[in-house]
Amino acid sequence: MTGKHNHTSHRRGLKHAFLCLVALMMANAVVATMWATQPVRAARAGAHPKQSAKIQPQIPKANRYQKNKVFLENADVLSADENISTDFQRLKGNVRFRRGDMFMYCDSAYFYDKTSSLDAFGNVRMTQGDTLFVYADVLHYYGEDQVAELRHNVRLENRSTTLVTDSLDYDMVSNVGYYFNRGVIVDNRNNTELSSQYGRYELATKQAEFSTDVHLINDKYEMFTNLLQYNLQSHIATIVDQTTILSDSNSIVTTNGWYNTSADDATLYERSQINAKDGKTLVGDTVYYNRKRNYGEARGNVVITDPNNKVILDGDFGYHDDNAHYSYVTRHARAREFSQKDTVYLHADTLCTLLNDDSVRILRAFNAVRFYRSDVQGICDSLQLSEADTIINMYRNAVVWSDERQVSGEEINLHLNDSAADWATLPNFGFMTQHLGEDYYDQLSGKKMKAYFHNKELRRLDANGNVMLIMYPQEEDSTYNKQITAEASYLQLLLKPKQEVEKASMWPDVQGEVTPLYLLKRSQLYLPQFRWYGEARPASPDDIFRQATIALPASGRRSLSSSLNTNQAPKQ
Repeated sequence: MTGKHNHTSHRRGLKHAFLCLVALMMANAVVATMWATQPVRAARAGAHPKQSAKIQPQIPKANRYQKNKVFLENADVLSADENISTDFQRLKGNVRFRRGDMFMYCDSAYFYDKTSSLDAFGNVRMTQGDTLFVYADVLHYYGEDQVAELRHNVRLENRSTTLVTDSLDYDMVSNVGYYFNRGVIVDNRNNTELSSQYGRYELATKQAEFSTDVHLINDKYEMFTNLLQYNLQSHIATIVDQTTILSDSNSIVTTNGWYNTSADDATLYERSQINAKDGKTLVGDTVYYNRKRNYGEARGNVVITDPNNKVILDGDFGYHDDNAHYSYVTRHARAREFSQKDTVYLHADTLCTLLNDDSVRILRAFNAVRFYRSDVQGICDSLQLSEADTIINMYRNAVVWSDERQVSGEEINLHLNDSAADWATLPNFGFMTQHLGEDYYDQLSGKKMKAYFHNKELRRLDANGNVMLIMYPQEEDSTYNKQITAEASYLQLLLKPKQEVEKASMWPDVQGEVTPLYLLKRSQLYLPQFRWYGEARPASPDDIFRQATIALPASGRRSLSSSLNTNQAPKQ
């Protein structure tokens, strides 16, 4: 019985030992399979062929400031299996690495000591002094390339700047971070948020570049573009692509320039455009705009458009103040006023628009003023056009032409109604003349004059104060054979269509005579103040830019040198 029992026990012991051996082999096989199939990118990039030397699970105690060397500083659990790989160690719990003055933390990691590479998982954190903090779920660091790949819930904090993205590559050699799966940078100091599909951020220079669906937001405006460069230290955005900037007061469209988001001003190039909230636009080759002061300047082919008030200003230099509702252009300046059926083309050294105390838009022109409209043309030293009542006020050396009629005076006020002149006043001496043919001109002068027009024709004329008249009445056969001269204190002239005189009244004391043409001397053809300024008359919209100056005679309150030979009788 004893021998049989011992033999049975021995067989049971062998069977138990065999089962234990099989279990151990299966466990080793499972572990080996699990470790061999880990998707560790750094292992594939940094692994070397298996070495015969056994890895010792210990923390290095060498100099921590070796260049580009990563050291393991702490781990609760450290393990390695040379049957799986001799290139990495597995770490768990309070894992901490060090590379120079940068520390890296995580819950678990694979550490490749030979290549100073690692794969970190869970609560990943990178710190460098008190200026750089990086957070992520996963970190792959490649020691040979000195590149860190951070994935999922990535947040980089650099002083007052925060970058949030899902995928960030950080090059430690150039100190540059790249994101490529949508990212947002917040400039806390300037209260600015920048988002884009792709981005590049230089930590040393604070220079960033954003591309694809770029959107900049702050408390005053929003910017939309597909490519933008931005410095988070100077807060200057460099615009290199089609860009739109929107705010409550206006919008800006540009393709080239820079925008200081801190000072809220911009310098823009390549025909940039500012669109004001009230519809006005400012366009130029170069545009400077300050949002805080709400004004802009433009140089080169400047165009200021005011569609609400039907005015376009253009020139080589322009300025617009949206707060003051004031705009001006100069240097080859031109205004086009199209509130009526026929556009008025106006040129002067300087043109400006503004609102008066009654909120009425006023157009003003200074120095060498010339204007053209199909039915009326004029020149003067300065001019004002009120858009409320469409009155053109002309000052100093003013001349207006309509058909063959010329009106000149120190001041002319011309009222435009629809597509034609309605009435005109000359409050400080006026001279009216109409060319009949050859050397013959109807002429009228007086201290004050007012003319009324209908269908572009003069229908009534009132004059008072030292009234002087020369007329050549037309005979029934449409010929002229006599001259009528008259002087009085007052005159009223009524005309029919085609400028036929219906009635002429002069009072109280009238002096005059009738002289046949064949008895006239040349000195009797013109009043003392007569001048015909036809050579200075604008002939087309483009002719307003032609240089031409005139001077009224001394009795017309002013005598200036003239580029025209006005001391001679008109040439035929």
